[in-house]
Amino acid sequence: MDLSSKIRSAFEAAFPGEDFSFVRVVPATDPKFGDYQCNDALKIAKKFSMKPRDAAAKVAENIDSSIKVEIAGPGFLNLTVGTEWLSGELKRIYDDKNLAVPQTGEGKKIVIDYSSPNAAKQMHIGHIRSTVIGNAIDRIFRALGYDVIADNHLGDWGTQFGILIMGYRQCLSEEERENLTVANLEKCYVLSAAKAKEDETWKDSCRAELVKLQQGDEANLSLWKRFIDISIAEFDRMYAQLGVKFDTYRGESYYNEMMPAVVEKLLASDLAKESEGALVVDLSEEKLAVAIVRKSDGGYNYTTSDLACVESRVKDYAPERIIYVTDDRQQLHFKQFFSIAAKLGHNVKLVHVPFGLMSYQGKAISTREGNLIKLDDLLSEAVKRSYDIVKDRGGDENLAKAIGFGAVKYADLSHDPATAIDFNWDKALALEGNSGPYLQYAYARVQSLLAKAQDFDCEATEILPETPSEKRLALQLLEFPGAVVRAAEAYKPSVLADYLFQTAQLYSSFYQNSPVLKSDEPLRSRRLKLCLLFGRVLKRGLELLGIETPERI
Repeated sequence: MDLSSKIRSAFEAAFPGEDFSFVRVVPATDPKFGDYQCNDALKIAKKFSMKPRDAAAKVAENIDSSIKVEIAGPGFLNLTVGTEWLSGELKRIYDDKNLAVPQTGEGKKIVIDYSSPNAAKQMHIGHIRSTVIGNAIDRIFRALGYDVIADNHLGDWGTQFGILIMGYRQCLSEEERENLTVANLEKCYVLSAAKAKEDETWKDSCRAELVKLQQGDEANLSLWKRFIDISIAEFDRMYAQLGVKFDTYRGESYYNEMMPAVVEKLLASDLAKESEGALVVDLSEEKLAVAIVRKSDGGYNYTTSDLACVESRVKDYAPERIIYVTDDRQQLHFKQFFSIAAKLGHNVKLVHVPFGLMSYQGKAISTREGNLIKLDDLLSEAVKRSYDIVKDRGGDENLAKAIGFGAVKYADLSHDPATAIDFNWDKALALEGNSGPYLQYAYARVQSLLAKAQDFDCEATEILPETPSEKRLALQLLEFPGAVVRAAEAYKPSVLADYLFQTAQLYSSFYQNSPVLKSDEPLRSRRLKLCLLFGRVLKRGLELLGIETPERI
């Protein structure tokens, strides 16, 4: 039983028949207050017309003797755990295949919508945040036992395809058309879009090609399918490098035929009304202005498409929640669309995880400024710079990839998603400080230590922390399940990243203050097993962030 559950039981014994599901134990803010604190006695004192200290004392009477309890201030419970309890909890984490991460998601499904690049365009640095944040949230929820459907909602329909089809036919050479790549598609789109701005006849031709596509013209539909297949193949190549996998690729086109029915439901529910030839849902009471659901020309927009998407996902998966990971400029759209979905009776929990924009080496990412770096180029640069670091240590390109890609991911995931970030190579690749390579190096160091201890019988050994540095590390390792839960609850991989960095720092302090290999038995084996558990926790934590853990650096 974890400590929160143990203290919760003490509350229940002190005040039978009450709901104490809210009771939580948290690490002490200062070691002088003990190992843990619980402030929840203050919440119940008023209900029972008691002084908070008296309520806390009544709870303390029901806490078993393996935990030292002190009542401080107005009724805080300061808790100091004994070595026996601590050893038992460390064993519980060590023996559990999930490292005691609670499987609270068992039997529940969620959909996570992330990355979502536009077809016929190369992925660039601007796509990295949605991809790595979304994938980390995906991994974290799977670790909690959820059945996760990772969906890549591609931008694979719309006006741009009329422009693309014209550009494909008129702006590319025969060889480029035969050996079509996403780069060629992007090239012909740029050329065709530029002509459409200058030449009204060209613009009309683009519209005509779009109409033919929308009406199911065989030739245009065949071209569109080819464009999508080529795009997905290119995206998959990029995702494979990043260790990202999707369960479905349901782009905007998937929901085309569903959108008229959505509008009909809005009309039947008196939610939509006509305004200047368009159909809108008035959300002024929620201070969300007006949301257009059908344009004056009869076309649909993202709100209609997303409403159709929710209906489809609820029907196909019956998820407990749907999580959307997009940049923060789309916050109004999601507030509007969530509000309309609720009015339509969709009771699935809808969550928007907005993230701030990324700059690069102090400069804003902008097409106009010529600073829209291709993702391929960013990852190639990561490998190149990492290889320069590891080559003198005997490292190869595979190690350089693990470190370089990990550095790129961690540079993002170590920040709160809501904040804007500036990507900087020196910080990202630093072997000291809060960086991916620092954590990877910490893992490699502990594996090197364990490899030297060839006669170590870990299964026959108990972890019995004795010194202050051992105990601090041990208490921190017990916080791993909670860190995973908190990261999921907040939809912030940065919570887990912060935990891993703090844990690695405590391990470093322990290693400097506590000889391991040179200690006498049984202390040597006990400390080795603590090191082993640290390695397991660090490896699993980095895996949940999508970061590899090389055994040697």
